[in-house]
Amino acid sequence: MGDDPAIVIIGSGFAGLGMAIQLKKAGFHDFVILEKNDDLGGTWRDNSYPGCACDVPSHMYSFSFELNPGWSRMFAPQQEIWDYLRRCVDKYRLGAHLRFKSTVDSMEWDDDAGQWRVSLADGARYNPKAVISGIGALHVPAYPQIRGVERFTGKTFHSAGWDHSYDLRGKRVAVIGTGASAIQFVPHVAEQAGRLHLFQRTPPWIQPKPDVPFPAPVRQALRLPGAARALRNIIYGVLEARSVGFTLSPRLSTPMREIALRHIAAQIPDPQLRAKVTPDYTIGCKRILLSSDYYPALNRPNVDVITDGITEVTETGIVTADGSAYDVDVIIYGTGFKVTDTLAQQRINGRGGLKIQEAWADGIEAHHGITVPGFPNFFMLLGPNTGLGHNSVVFMIETQVKHIMSCLRLLSAEKGRTIEPKASAMRRFNDRLHRRLRKAVWSEGGCQSWYLDEKGVNRTLWPGFTFEYWSGSRRAKRSDYTITG
Repeated sequence: MGDDPAIVIIGSGFAGLGMAIQLKKAGFHDFVILEKNDDLGGTWRDNSYPGCACDVPSHMYSFSFELNPGWSRMFAPQQEIWDYLRRCVDKYRLGAHLRFKSTVDSMEWDDDAGQWRVSLADGARYNPKAVISGIGALHVPAYPQIRGVERFTGKTFHSAGWDHSYDLRGKRVAVIGTGASAIQFVPHVAEQAGRLHLFQRTPPWIQPKPDVPFPAPVRQALRLPGAARALRNIIYGVLEARSVGFTLSPRLSTPMREIALRHIAAQIPDPQLRAKVTPDYTIGCKRILLSSDYYPALNRPNVDVITDGITEVTETGIVTADGSAYDVDVIIYGTGFKVTDTLAQQRINGRGGLKIQEAWADGIEAHHGITVPGFPNFFMLLGPNTGLGHNSVVFMIETQVKHIMSCLRLLSAEKGRTIEPKASAMRRFNDRLHRRLRKAVWSEGGCQSWYLDEKGVNRTLWPGFTFEYWSGSRRAKRSDYTITG
């Protein structure tokens, strides 16, 4: 048996740590943070591939209450973000609350005891009054279903489990996938590989990355009172403007499309290659990526972009639909993560033994993306439909933390035992949300993306401006919730 804190937080990325800090700020210290790995940081611990960096400006991709005037660049590299999270843990003294190598196996609500039974893979158990899931969506690597992958005798790894001990110099390398991770690591691999075969299913829309270093005088100036906050506010406004074309009308995205097309024209002289990398779907339908060195990497003589579908993997390499065979030494998967089913795969049983899979039989959804009827005292950070395609998810996390804190205050004020959303409140919230999503670019843009579930419904993104979410979700409405006990 483990000790029994009042609250268990699962995950030690931005979500879990942000929640923990606000609990401590409110004077609440009776909680633990369960982390399945042996170190903190979530996606910024797992993804250490060459070139890994944030694609949201650093001054926005950080906690609003813990600004960092010392970011080295406009878009911070992975190590810097990981170090930032460590500093947050030290400053707010979260170390004593962290429990590493604590993989959650199952969570079951005990009606009689009014507690959760959180069982770990090592046999330990916690019995908290509330559970807050901060597991995020970008931590379960997705692999394509390709015949024969197990037969390949060379080296294979996923971008989220980069093998830094493997020397790519002079090797014949296959990269499968051209998503957000791949466009960051491909330029680095291209410099080392003897030959790089890049297998692309769908080209991404890519815009230039306005990444600049912050010289020492600028970093010093950002330490002046209000300077870092002012820069953050400017960045917020610029990013928020991108949402107009996603949510109001895809026609409003024409300027963004023109920027991306000019980027291709400026960086790729070969018309055949240009045709291969030019998307045929509405910009914004898939995640818009930022890079200024990806296209130049594709121009290199040792790189070829292959758009024919992969039919099988053999002992020595990859075969495509046109019958071509590519012998390689290593296959690197840049195929992203399982996003829409990350939460749905968890073993979570609520009131009366209700399985989360039963509650989500028609698709994953939650009230404000945070709470689910039938699951008392259970909260999610970055739950269904709270991801973003245009701004910083840290902003969404902080709004959700405020919502959870307001739920806990309601529970405390009424001396209640449990709090959960009314089914009618969740229905109203999600009906409005999906009415908006049906008109948005992700549903009408003519592409398949990880935003959509197997039925083609967007279960991932928020369909509006982030200030709308903040306005409507930062405080729990008492009338939306049932409090018992």
